[in-house]
Amino acid sequence: MKIGRVTGTVVSTRKEESLEGIKLLLVQPLDDNMQVSGTPIVACDTVQAGEGDLVIYEGGREAALALDNWFNPSDAAVIGIIDQLDQLNQVGK
Repeated sequence: MKIGRVTGTVVSTRKEESLEGIKLLLVQPLDDNMQVSGTPIVACDTVQAGEGDLVIYEGGREAALALDNWFNPSDAAVIGIIDQLDQLNQVGK
């Protein structure tokens, strides 16, 4: 699982049949220090996340399994909204 922040939505008037009715989100991946890490990705929304939400997402085949129709081409899926995140300072990291 990975952490990211929803930065927007993606509108697609035509898409693969297995993705019909699925909301697409633009997610900015974050590193362990909650800093931007890499380029934004498009992820299927399974939890009704919104812009600005801190989320947990999964990539690869596991992302496709998060949708009702498992046979889909999804590479990323938002699978949780983070309500609170506590980090311990780790010395010698």
